[in-house]
Amino acid sequence: MASVLVIYDSLSGNTEKLAFAVAEGVKQVKGIEAVVKRVENTSLDDLCNADGIIMGSPTYFGQMSGKLKTFIDESVKVYHKLEGKVGAAFTSAGGTATGAETTLLSIIEALLIHGMIVQGRSGDKHYGATAVGAPQAKDIESCKNLGKRVADLILKLK
Repeated sequence: MASVLVIYDSLSGNTEKLAFAVAEGVKQVKGIEAVVKRVENTSLDDLCNADGIIMGSPTYFGQMSGKLKTFIDESVKVYHKLEGKVGAAFTSAGGTATGAETTLLSIIEALLIHGMIVQGRSGDKHYGATAVGAPQAKDIESCKNLGKRVADLILKLK
């Protein structure tokens, strides 16, 4: 069975809610399982063993959290081992125009440098799922959609 690893950092609980919504979307696709882990409980082996990796972070000054950045920096130890895996990003922010897009792009840059295939979206929220403040129903649906699209892409590639 293929798997998607959903890695997240969360201080307020908002990004955590998004992570579990992403996992719900993954689980909608038959033959794909979702594993949700806080970044501090995630190992480099977890990255290598997953078919897809979706990373989420709160937006801090237009960037991902220090915990997620440190983990990504550590991932240089598995450089070349993530190539061809499917990846995506999500974030929660404190307000509009507070850097959610740049946070998503900073995560996506790391995924691309690893040679991963990034799942974008031609409709709303091109770079990944986002929420402003506590996630609303539309934000949860956007996260579920992101998880489902990543899982669908994994099946297409397999």
